Amino acid sequence: MKVALFGGTGFVGSYIVDELLDKGDQPRLLVRAGSERKISRNDECEIISGDINDLDAVHSVISGSDAVIFCIGIVRQFPGKGITYENLHFRGAKTCMAVAEELRSKRFILMSANGVKPDGTEYQRTKYLAEEYLKTTGLDYTIFRPSLIFGDPRGQDRPEFCTQLRDQLIRLPLPAPLFYSGLLPNDAGKFEMSPVYVKDVCSIFVQSLSRKESIGQVYELGGPENFDWKAIIKAIGKALGKNKWTVPAPALGVKSVAVLMDRFSFFPITRDQITMLMEGNTCDSKDLFEMFGVEPTHFDQKSLSYLLAD
Repeated sequence: MKVALFGGTGFVGSYIVDELLDKGDQPRLLVRAGSERKISRNDECEIISGDINDLDAVHSVISGSDAVIFCIGIVRQFPGKGITYENLHFRGAKTCMAVAEELRSKRFILMSANGVKPDGTEYQRTKYLAEEYLKTTGLDYTIFRPSLIFGDPRGQDRPEFCTQLRDQLIRLPLPAPLFYSGLLPNDAGKFEMSPVYVKDVCSIFVQSLSRKESIGQVYELGGPENFDWKAIIKAIGKALGKNKWTVPAPALGVKSVAVLMDRFSFFPITRDQITMLMEGNTCDSKDLFEMFGVEPTHFDQKSLSYLLAD
């Protein structure tokens, strides 16, 4: 099967490439100039140079493909560089869907996110818009909404949640913040997530290409256990051999600083990221794992051992 893959040089996309190749499929990647080095098995892939705003390049990737996987995603915006949620999560996805319809590449897999909604943050809203547009097309779609995806980013400047926490919180000689809303820290760090391993995610994505029962479905995809923020910090610290201290931190105060600073890449967290963290991000995917025959990987010291690198 020839599979057009958008986002193939990113964290999740790089594992989708591996999964496709290991199953004997042929990935066709849209790759920006200078990003070729991010493809570890580039001699086994078809590579088309261009970006998501290049309609001719998008046509070239999808033309002759049996299926499309769209997994482009960013965790913060840089409008001055044209890197926005609107442009990548929604408009880019919409372009790929329209071209897939035009070229009759019917099977379409969309990586969305758990917690999307029309009145949420810009991240959540644009992911939601992409979902809603896909549902109006004639494509044989499947939408996946992963919770927090973790795993070895394998370098190459790929953002990965736990690696960023390691570098920006755990390794610093300061207590890690336990965010809380309101005036009192009664709920500090109590918001929960369902960390899901990147290889499990990609196995399910690729299997779904040939699973007719997944067509027209929207699946929430999370790991086998829920962890609150404090437990996540402690788990990452344990993987690094550290007993990380924590301290309650008012979310309102941190957001106020982020309003001024989150335009700068060196500032570790944005206002929207704090908002989404505190909403929580959990789901029960036991039936989904059983359906696809995947044994879920636990969020523990063994699966987090990649954090010892660097």
